[in-house]
Amino acid sequence: MSIKYDTKIDEVRAKISELLNTIVIADEKTLTAYNEHNSDTFSEVQKDLTNIESIGDSIDNEIIKTFALYGPEANELRTLIVYLKMTNEIINIGSGIKKYARRMKDHLASDCNLKRLNTTIVQLHKSTIDALQYILDCFNTLPTCNVEDYYRKVMVEESKNDDLFAILEKDIMNSIIDEKELATEYVKVLGTLRRLERSCDRSLNIATLMLYAKKGGKISLYS
Repeated sequence: MSIKYDTKIDEVRAKISELLNTIVIADEKTLTAYNEHNSDTFSEVQKDLTNIESIGDSIDNEIIKTFALYGPEANELRTLIVYLKMTNEIINIGSGIKKYARRMKDHLASDCNLKRLNTTIVQLHKSTIDALQYILDCFNTLPTCNVEDYYRKVMVEESKNDDLFAILEKDIMNSIIDEKELATEYVKVLGTLRRLERSCDRSLNIATLMLYAKKGGKISLYS
C-alpha cells in the first residue's frame, strides 16, 4: 500500500494505544480508590473517562475514512476490521470502569460489610488490570509482538477472573442470608463487581481480534 495509507494506519494505531493507556490508568486508579476508600479518587476516574465515547467515535470515523480513501487489500482490510471491532470493546471496558467507580463509591459508603470480600475483590480487580495491560503492551509493539503468547496470558487472567467472581457470588449470597435487611444492596454490589468480570471478558475478545489480525482464519467472539 501507499506511504499515506501506512501513515494513516500508524495514526489510528496511536489513537487506539492512547485510549487503551487512558483506560488502564483509570482502572489502576479505581483499585487505589477502593483500597483507600477514597471517594474523591472514584470521582476523578469518572471525570477521566468522561469523553471516551466521543474519542471512540473519532477513531471509528478515521477507520471508515481509511476504508473509503485507500481501498485496502485483504490483509490490510482485516486489520481495519479488527481495529473497528477493538474500539467497541475498549469503549465498553472504559464505560464499565466508569460505572464501577460511580457505584463502588456508593457501596463503600453503605452499611454493607465489604471487608470480608476485600481480598477477593482486590484479586478480581488486579486480574482485570493485568489482562488489559497485556493488551496494551502487545498493541504498543504489534509488529514484533508474539500475539499468541499474549493471547494465552490474557486467557489465563480471564479464567482466573471467572473463578474469583464465582467465589464472590457465593460469598455475597452468604452475606444476603446473614444480613437480610441489606439484601438489595448486596445484589447491587454483585452487579457492580460483574463490571470487572465483563471487562476481563472483553480483554480476551480484544486478544482474539489481535490474533485474527495476525493469523487470519475466522473471528470467534460469540461462540
